[in-house]
Amino acid sequence: MPRYHVLHDTIYHYGAPVSLAQHLLHLVPRETEQQHVLHHELSIQPEPTERRIRQNWFGTEEIHITVSEPHDTLRVLAASTVDLQGRPAAHREAAGPAWEEVVASLARYPGDAPLDAVECTQASPLVPTAESLRAWANPSFKAGRPLLEAARELNSRLFEEFTFDPKATTVGTSVLQVLQQKRGVCQDFTHLMLGALRSLGLAARYMSGYLLTSPPPGKPRLIGADASHAWIALWCPGHGWVEFDPTNDCQPQDEHIVLGWGRDFTDVTPMRGVILGGADHEVTVEVTVMPAELHSLDSLIEEVSNRQDASEPEAA
Repeated sequence: MPRYHVLHDTIYHYGAPVSLAQHLLHLVPRETEQQHVLHHELSIQPEPTERRIRQNWFGTEEIHITVSEPHDTLRVLAASTVDLQGRPAAHREAAGPAWEEVVASLARYPGDAPLDAVECTQASPLVPTAESLRAWANPSFKAGRPLLEAARELNSRLFEEFTFDPKATTVGTSVLQVLQQKRGVCQDFTHLMLGALRSLGLAARYMSGYLLTSPPPGKPRLIGADASHAWIALWCPGHGWVEFDPTNDCQPQDEHIVLGWGRDFTDVTPMRGVILGGADHEVTVEVTVMPAELHSLDSLIEEVSNRQDASEPEAA
């Protein structure tokens, strides 16, 4: 069973002092059947004057913070250790029922499908349903084809037909634009696959978390060189939520670490909020996913802290 340390370090540098800040954080890995959270700690500087913890509708832990001390820098460092157990082998091997049967079962709520699945058949703030999305998915979803077999093909088609390009999109780029230009990043591809599946009447949700990446041969794993990741989960009768990663043309097993899930990115943003003051600002985000046998969590936290201290701008 692999064990990983995860550090998610976010730093805001403001051009003018912020007198009041309120933020919503989704930075605590979820406890699931395949994932056990051994340790989690959250360091926030300046220290919040108020901190509230709750679970949202999807069961993801949310942390609401208020910082009322004037500040020109805000740093949030989340550090976790998790054990991962491989997802069920059946999720990678099963074919599932005919996809039209699943659509029919989702359409007759209350019925066999759970409410959280029915909810994920609908359009959401960042994921529309559209005939163009359905048309793009149709070649993989022939009449009577088993659901999971069709989804694997769609997952592979997205990987083959689209180009990973961090410069091609922004936070404002729509799913339909991504479909047209065939370029984007993991969040774009996840939203696109969600939109295609929901346009067929299927239930799919946005998965937020991290992915263990491999350095080039002969190179060490670098601190801060990873990133947040996104993929999808598709509801299939008899198997529950089955995960697919269109960015990497795979089905997650034991290298995808789950933070949370929802309808789209808006439900699981790692950090968002409102501030009073601040003027222009710069934000840096560094993520480290490290096999636990290579480093202790304390040593990683110390190294990340030292790196950030060394990069702090000197006072005028």
